[in-house]
Amino acid sequence: MIITRAPFRVSFCGGGSDLPTFYEKYGGCVLSTTIRKYMYLTIHNYFHRNQIVLKYSKTEIVKDYDSIEHKYFKQCLKDLGIMGVEISSMADIPSGTGLGSSSSFTVALLHLLHTYRGEFVSKYKLAKDACKIEIDKLGEPIGKQDQFAAAFGGLKFYEFQPSGFVNVEPIIMAPQSYKKLEDNILMFYLGGVHSASAILKEQSQNVKTVDKAKIQQKICDLTKTLKEELQKNNVDAMGELLHKNWILKKSLASGISNPLIDETYEKAMNAGALGGKLLGAGGAGFMIFYVKSENQDAVRTALGNLREMDFEMDNSGASIVHVDKENI
Repeated sequence: MIITRAPFRVSFCGGGSDLPTFYEKYGGCVLSTTIRKYMYLTIHNYFHRNQIVLKYSKTEIVKDYDSIEHKYFKQCLKDLGIMGVEISSMADIPSGTGLGSSSSFTVALLHLLHTYRGEFVSKYKLAKDACKIEIDKLGEPIGKQDQFAAAFGGLKFYEFQPSGFVNVEPIIMAPQSYKKLEDNILMFYLGGVHSASAILKEQSQNVKTVDKAKIQQKICDLTKTLKEELQKNNVDAMGELLHKNWILKKSLASGISNPLIDETYEKAMNAGALGGKLLGAGGAGFMIFYVKSENQDAVRTALGNLREMDFEMDNSGASIVHVDKENI
């Protein structure tokens, strides 16, 4: 048996600039971190060597790739030519909640299948191949940030160049600054799931217009400022810049916010949060807020009807959890 995992991500600033309609013209950048919540995948040899068994929210038993219903399993298994296996997936957090789960799944699956074949794959190749599968082959109207975050892990600044190359740069801070950032981010679950594809498709079309492109460029400028401030150990700058980013982001597509999200944001800000945002494309899922320690109890009280989740940063990225040697 082989087990791999890939982390979920929290995007702080720059989301949307990783869409090809934007970065191919202007270049883009995102600052994000991965968290200690993961997508896990396991594989082992199946008794019937001419079949594949897939276990996720349902179970599939098939004899050929084209019969597979799960499009990510179908594409990856077909590309790598693997049969006679049983694969199971499980996750710490449900999909559709704004934490990049589909890309975490794709990265973890590619890592699993290459390891099964006895092949080492770099983190950059894992991310690049996951982008190719999701965006090029499956036609998802998404960007590149989630795949690279899932593969590399950690608190990183990603620069999306017009050529398609992605530069990955770690955010270097004093140890106490990382701890302060972890301690001052509060994360709440709004509930529900969103259609990231629908929102991102609209956003991708919108940034073709001059006005929306200018807004996205302002978001990129904020992202670069956030990077500079964090590297100066000015962690509190996160609050103001998150707020500015959220105000701009809401204007990029109609489905990003809604009355529940706006009300939640207003309650948190009135209780002492310095800034925040919805995670992911929009509409539902998780929200984060930057809150100094002295105001955290007030924010928790104001949002008392929402489930809070511990915010802990991951630094491992895609990784192999377990390998039984007889399988490779």
